[in-house]
Amino acid sequence: MTDHNRLRLFSGSANTGLATEVSRYLGIDLGPMVRKQFADGELYIQIQESIRGCDVYLIQPCCHPVNDNLMELLIMIDACRRASARQITAVIPYYGYARADRKTAGRESITAKLTANLITEAGASRILAMDLHSAQIQGYFDIPFDHVYGSPVILNYLASKRLSDIVVVSPDVGGVARARAFAKKLNDAPLAIIDKRRQSHNVAEVLNVIGDVRGKTAVLVDDMIDTAGTISEGARLLREEGARQVYACATHAVFSHPAIERLSTGVLEEVIVTNTIPASPDKTFDQLTVLSVANLLGETIWRIHEDSSVSSMFR
Repeated sequence: MTDHNRLRLFSGSANTGLATEVSRYLGIDLGPMVRKQFADGELYIQIQESIRGCDVYLIQPCCHPVNDNLMELLIMIDACRRASARQITAVIPYYGYARADRKTAGRESITAKLTANLITEAGASRILAMDLHSAQIQGYFDIPFDHVYGSPVILNYLASKRLSDIVVVSPDVGGVARARAFAKKLNDAPLAIIDKRRQSHNVAEVLNVIGDVRGKTAVLVDDMIDTAGTISEGARLLREEGARQVYACATHAVFSHPAIERLSTGVLEEVIVTNTIPASPDKTFDQLTVLSVANLLGETIWRIHEDSSVSSMFR
């Protein structure tokens, strides 16, 4: 087989829409696969074409329901390994269990590392993930890891809106590096930081803004929006500090309850996310804009397959 014919693309059930868009970009069909669920919840997966000696790419974000989708990814990898695939790349647009990336108290599990071990032991040869919650997760793998970013898609969209007097805002101190890189791409826009104290998981208390936002268009930048406590409180505070407009940008739209209620109050002009996680009808609202990262993922897959540079896409 030629190298082009060795490329095989399969999709799990977590985000078939994104996988279909990626397949269109690459000009190849998604491979046939049977997925069944037994009465007790166990999953059964069978690849329905020969992939012996092929380079297989499995697209499966670990979004809700996280455990089911992660287990499905592991079974897909195992099925491909046992079918003698030459190389198996797990394409994980959203890497689940990423927030527990270190021990912050005694007797805690580091689930980001545990997930890495499971994926590696299942038989993955390489990982392609987008906007990890913490970049250090790449080091949890002893196999090649390509980390790509959804920011070019969001930046292109913001550029088309021709916003003026932009200030990029990090919703917490931990996101400063991400916000600084984002601001640099926006013609070196100024940077502000929200000083936040988190009381417990999914509960945030916002204290003050470090930087000048008065009369400016504030763009909040984060990797994900889960319950939207941080984003909504941050947007409210930016309004109080005199921001003219407030936009929220994030790659992963997790949108756990009560995110929709918090985001649709009108304090935000627009909430801009990507389709790494599928947007169900009950998780949409007027201010929401969903951008596709299919072309970016498709180009990355092709470059990996052709042994070309991936990092050059983000320079």
